[in-house]
Amino acid sequence: MTEAALTCYVHPERPTGLRCQRCNRPICVSCAIQTPVGYRCRECVRGQQQVFETAGRIDLALGGIVAGVCAAVATPLLSLLGFWGFLLAPLVGGGIAEVVRVAVRRRRSRRLPLVAGSGAAAGVLLYAGLRAAPLGLLLLGGASEVGAGALGRAGLSLLWPLVYGGLMIGSLVARLQGIRL
Repeated sequence: MTEAALTCYVHPERPTGLRCQRCNRPICVSCAIQTPVGYRCRECVRGQQQVFETAGRIDLALGGIVAGVCAAVATPLLSLLGFWGFLLAPLVGGGIAEVVRVAVRRRRSRRLPLVAGSGAAAGVLLYAGLRAAPLGLLLLGGASEVGAGALGRAGLSLLWPLVYGGLMIGSLVARLQGIRL
């Protein structure tokens, strides 16, 4: 007695020899997702991923606020260190990631790195805006004696906190995402 040819449960026109390791449904190559324990269908993978989504909206908001406040405090401190700030900014970003993890009580979400990175970017931009405010007020006040050299130096002095912030935010987001190969 011969067995009937299996077809994918999503694409009935495609013959297949694969089955989902979890639910045992036949799946074609385009529907199969390779996991460490074998091939699984999209529904089983989606259901397994939702088990690990433990953070709620409050946790995401708290993570963004905590990252923003920490970045707004850390950026001027890194600016005081000069060149050493470049070396310490990634370490500070990793530290902020750990503070965010503690604040959300180690709950997980795929959106947490994006929200925390956005909050940190807002903190860095807040500091840069506060630092640029006196120069902007001076220019708006009609001070014509401000030369191009002063504007160039002021612009360059705003560049460094943004670079520190970029290094810090990159490390923060990478640390919250974890290493993915």
